[in-house]
Amino acid sequence: MSFNHISIRNYSHGDFKPILKLWESTKLANTERADTEEVIEKTIRAGGLFLLLTLRKTGEIIGTSWITNDQRRLSLHHFGIEPLYQGRGYATYLLEETLKQARKTGQQIKIEVHQTNLAALNLYKKYGFEYLGDYGVFIIRDIAEKP
Repeated sequence: MSFNHISIRNYSHGDFKPILKLWESTKLANTERADTEEVIEKTIRAGGLFLLLTLRKTGEIIGTSWITNDQRRLSLHHFGIEPLYQGRGYATYLLEETLKQARKTGQQIKIEVHQTNLAALNLYKKYGFEYLGDYGVFIIRDIAEKP
């Protein structure tokens, strides 16, 4: 399959509004996650990476892949393709580039995936991600309000 009509580029300041629109259409947006332009740029400065899949002709953002780096391992967040463009192999294309960049660090990489997202689970397994078992994911959204 030819992907000459799309390209992958790094995040640039000012990309947030179209990214948020994509995240809303893919159900990746959630105000409780505190995923803001400032947070994205902070994670990039801290050794993270944010890749965008775009249409060459228009520059429209149709996919995102956000990696944060805690200096021990990488975490892949908000990996998604605009629903109109799903099922065309674009996720595979974006994941391959994401993993190519991740390998440069020599660190582990992890992702959290909802158990009902079978397409994503199958893609990640195909590329070597392994299920860690019945780990629960817990979070404090507003640490200032907790004892």
